[in-house]
Amino acid sequence: MIPKSGDRLSDKIMREQHGMPPPLDIVIPVYNEGNIILATLAELRRQVTTPSRILICYDSPDDDTLSTIKAHPERVEGLTIEFVRNRSRGAHAAVMSGFAATQAPFVLVFPADDDFNAGIVDAMVAKGEKGVDIVCASRFIPGGCMVGCRWLKAFLVRTAAFTLYYVACLPTRDATNGFRLFSRRVIERIEVESDSGFCYSLEMLVKCHRLGWPVADVPAKWFERKQGGSRFQVLNWVPAYLRWYLYAFATTFFRLSANSVKQRSAWKTAK
Repeated sequence: MIPKSGDRLSDKIMREQHGMPPPLDIVIPVYNEGNIILATLAELRRQVTTPSRILICYDSPDDDTLSTIKAHPERVEGLTIEFVRNRSRGAHAAVMSGFAATQAPFVLVFPADDDFNAGIVDAMVAKGEKGVDIVCASRFIPGGCMVGCRWLKAFLVRTAAFTLYYVACLPTRDATNGFRLFSRRVIERIEVESDSGFCYSLEMLVKCHRLGWPVADVPAKWFERKQGGSRFQVLNWVPAYLRWYLYAFATTFFRLSANSVKQRSAWKTAK
């Protein structure tokens, strides 16, 4: 970290002296995000007041995200940033490696190309501090939006969100958005069985629901990427998503108990 005067630095020094982690770890999976990452980090620095640590999770040392951050220390002044090498390649491995490196009471998975939602992070943490285990950034409640999405992805995402909320009674209006905050309890106790893409996020959500742990929404904006390509592979991931989609319906209609949820006593890193 490059020191910066002010409350953020004072809080960091106090926590280090008492051996306390910051209350929030922000996991950012990246894949050559050099053209947007500085804008994203700048917004996090400007708008997030919760003391936090940012974990940049990458596949390869030649990822241009790393070199861009290191080449512009003045642009990340005041932020605590750590680089986490993924144990294997891909979006799933990036997030799992990030989870394994976290210590904070709350863990936020934040998109590397999102330079417009940093303003809701404190509100998400506030809900977590009130006892909510998963706080979903929702595009489908007042104040949220989804703009420029390709028709197939938009159809699948909106259909899943509508049916999961109104039919399966999942307590969020946006079940498929990977941008969300998890409590330490969720990170440490829920067994992740998924092994591809961002399916882990829906899996953790539906398991949290079956356990009866609180879930809440905050409004969020979503815009189609203007730079780079999305790593969201709709057709490839549909079968994996379908498993957890049906899991939510089974919870509601078959009244399956919390005992049916796979939990663990210790974190197991991604293979």
